[in-house]
Amino acid sequence: MTSRRTITKKELVLRIAEKTQQKQTITRDIIQMFIDEVITELARGNRLELRDFGVFEVKIRKARKARNPKTGAEVRVPEKRVVTIKPGKKMKEEINRYAEAEMAAELAASAAGVPGAVAPTHIPMAGDDDDGDDES
Repeated sequence: MTSRRTITKKELVLRIAEKTQQKQTITRDIIQMFIDEVITELARGNRLELRDFGVFEVKIRKARKARNPKTGAEVRVPEKRVVTIKPGKKMKEEINRYAEAEMAAELAASAAGVPGAVAPTHIPMAGDDDDGDDES
């Protein structure tokens, strides 16, 4: 399996600004407004449905008893609210398509007799021009 990396909001801003030919500051402000609105709606207890992406909901995790692993003492864990996401159809499809392509590349590398190697491959994602190069 290939290593994963963390994509930051800054990197998303750069990508979207480039694709939309918009200034980075405007793009950053729009993305931040979107994030703020999502947080506000979830804080109000609303369900947020973004077609193809997913459904966000706040669920209540019941209070429970747990144990301190060091001392073995019983600890009361209070009720809390947690955000859950149920992935949308497009998200599921893209994630599975990517995973399948990655697995095929790993199988090709192992079939070539190179232990631990992964054959380089372009895995087209939604929005790509599908020609395999990284140039715009």
